[in-house]
This record gives sequence, structure tokens and C-alpha cells, in this order.
Amino acid sequence: MTHDHVSVRRQGRIAVVTFDCGDSLNALSLRAIEELTDVARSFERDLDTSAIVLTTPTGSGFSAGRDLADPAMDLRRDMPMLERRHAAGAGKRLCAAWESIEAITVAAIERFAIGGGLALALALDLRVMGRGAHVRAPEVSLGLSMSWGTIPRLVNLVGPARTKQILCLAHDRIAAEDALAWGLVQAVVPDGEAAAHARTLADRAAAMPPVPLRMTKATVNAVAASGAAGTVHMDTEEVMLTELTEDFEEAMQAFRGRREPVFRGA
Repeated sequence: MTHDHVSVRRQGRIAVVTFDCGDSLNALSLRAIEELTDVARSFERDLDTSAIVLTTPTGSGFSAGRDLADPAMDLRRDMPMLERRHAAGAGKRLCAAWESIEAITVAAIERFAIGGGLALALALDLRVMGRGAHVRAPEVSLGLSMSWGTIPRLVNLVGPARTKQILCLAHDRIAAEDALAWGLVQAVVPDGEAAAHARTLADRAAAMPPVPLRMTKATVNAVAASGAAGTVHMDTEEVMLTELTEDFEEAMQAFRGRREPVFRGA
């Protein structure tokens, strides 16, 4: 696959992956999701890389999440159910691909990580955040369930009550200092320095012997995700179901019309 939005630069045992949609939002279109997935899977065959930094260009946010204006997202509604289900699972495959990388992965978050952007960041091992940045998960307020395998990852990091606060009170912005205190990120640094600090963590990981580094990460992931399959195996179907509701249509119309939605539970 040729990549329009993702580039990879290698230096020794470290790879820096830059996600760049050419604007400050870095919204996740289906094309961007597929490119990021393809790059993540390319590391399955890479035994020379011990640490990977996922970053964005200077001035850009990490990601504003799923691109609601992406025509490919709307086209899937007219697909046969089998094709529609496959298309709807693109985000889940993206996060699974990044989570399954054997090398240590570090997300450098500047400005914001929203919705699918937060989901992607949670699929990496470590997160560094600019001091003025925030994270938010607006899915419930948009009439959707949170998917992409995110809920067990979030519960593992911040516990069930904080997870409910982040997801169910979906308009709340979680500031960097709160994200650090809750265990959502591992470091908060001055704005503009997230990538540099992420690189220092990658340097430390790359200095470790590669075999026990990979084995230890795999074991930690196995323990953390031991119950995940039983809770997220249908999260793609949950999103498809919520997309069929009148509340979802109302949320989309309100979002585009810049007004408050009126939900009826229909």
C-alpha cells in the first residue's frame, strides 16, 4: 500500500511514525485508518526495531478521531451486511494491529486525542502528553457506543469509575495533568515537546536486550487483556446497531448544524 498520510523514519533500533493528514485535525478517514494499520502490520516482520514513536507534525493534534465527513464512512451504509461489518471493523483492526506490535510503542500527544484518536493512543504501550493538550471520548454524546476494543484498555489504565466518567460524561475534556494523575499517560511535558520526550522513552527501551523486552511486553499484554475478548468481540456490531438509531441521526444533524441534540431513546 502507498501511504499518503503516514511516513516512517528509522534510526538504529528506533522507528518514528508520523501521521499527517495535512491539517491540524488529523481526523481518521477510512484511508488513514488503513494506512496506519498497514504500517503497524509492517513491524511484524521487523526484528531490528525495539521501539516506535507515533507522532504528528508540529502544530497538529494527535487526532480528532473518526472523520465524520469521510464519504467512505457513509458509503458503507449501502453495502451488503457482510461488507458493511468488515468496513465497520476497520478501527478495531487498527488498534489491534498497534497493540500487537512486539516492539515498545509510545504515543506523542499534542493538543488533543479525541474519540478514535484516543482509542488509537490507548492501543500503544506508553503515552506522553503536551501540558496544554486534552483527551475526550464524545461517542456516547454522538449516539454511538465506544468501540475499537477501547473499553478494557481504558479500564485497565484508569479503573471502571474513571472509564465511566470519560465515556459516559462524553463532553468532559480530560486535561493533561488529570490524565497523568489517573494513569492515562506516563508523562506531561511542555507543549511542543511530546515527541522529543517520547523519543527519550524509546531510546531507553531500545537500549534494552531485544528478546526479554519483547517477551515481557507480550506477557504484560496477555495478562491485561485476559478478559478482553469476552467483552469486545461484539463491539463492532454495537456500533453498527447504534448507527441505526434515530438518536444517532439526531446527533449527526445537531453536530453538523451546531446545535444541541434532543435524544428520545429511539
